[in-house]
Amino acid sequence: MTVAYERRGTGEPVVLLHGIGSNRQAWDAVVPLLTVEREVITVDLPGFGESPDLPDGLPHDLPTVVAGLGAVFTELGLERPHVVGHSLGGLIALRLGQAGLARSVTAVAPAGFWSHTERWYAFTVLNAAHQIARLPEPITAWLSQTILGHAALTGTLYMRADLSTPEAVVASLRGLRQAVAFQATMRAGRARDLFVGDIPDLPVTLAWGTADRVLPTRQAARAAAIIPMARMVWLPGCGHVPMNDAPQLVAQVILQATAPSSTAERRGADCRPEMALTLHSTDISSSARHTRSTVDGHTGS
Repeated sequence: MTVAYERRGTGEPVVLLHGIGSNRQAWDAVVPLLTVEREVITVDLPGFGESPDLPDGLPHDLPTVVAGLGAVFTELGLERPHVVGHSLGGLIALRLGQAGLARSVTAVAPAGFWSHTERWYAFTVLNAAHQIARLPEPITAWLSQTILGHAALTGTLYMRADLSTPEAVVASLRGLRQAVAFQATMRAGRARDLFVGDIPDLPVTLAWGTADRVLPTRQAARAAAIIPMARMVWLPGCGHVPMNDAPQLVAQVILQATAPSSTAERRGADCRPEMALTLHSTDISSSARHTRSTVDGHTGS
């Protein structure tokens, strides 16, 4: 399995995983707020962004992706990094925690805690977005520059669509259009029991936008019930992609969740829900790299 990644900053290692149809650029507004204090590794999941699809014969199910990412961590010299994921990436992060491959997990609106009807709705939203992304790019570029068009292209995912530039909207749709693993990942998402059981003896933070229109907050309650010792953090006024709506809040949650003293003391602490705080921004520079790992006897190319 081969994945594209970027590695920046110094400090405790933090791996960031994106959602379905997205790529590592989903974290661009958050990364500069982390790299002064953390080493940040953003990853394109297999078949998304610049990462090629999984080798023939490997399914896009959670056990395969978790095993593959574990091999990637080894290849990169990461011994149980902190793992942060959004949506699909949040679910994968939780499964990495269960597999003993993470020192802490922060899941931002993780997928998989839905009812049958809620899953149908979320998949309908995602499939509609995928269809829109297949429109000719000149059309989506024109739409993104109009008030109504911009709102139509982003309104379901973002609460602060005004913070996303037309260029960013077009790039996001391009990434969704080019995501070769989209359909296979959607099929894998229909499996039952995507997450079962607690994550004992591991610090877990669940962060959820209070205005999430894709995975509503009642799913947060289910997640918290399954992982009762998780720290529950609300992101006020944020939609499904809080990295766009409030990157400072998301960065603050991550920094708190990955602080050495915080991870050592989290289990057994008071787990009442809380609200996120804010953080100030800094600048960074970086370069992209690729890494290859072997999973179940198959090697990516």
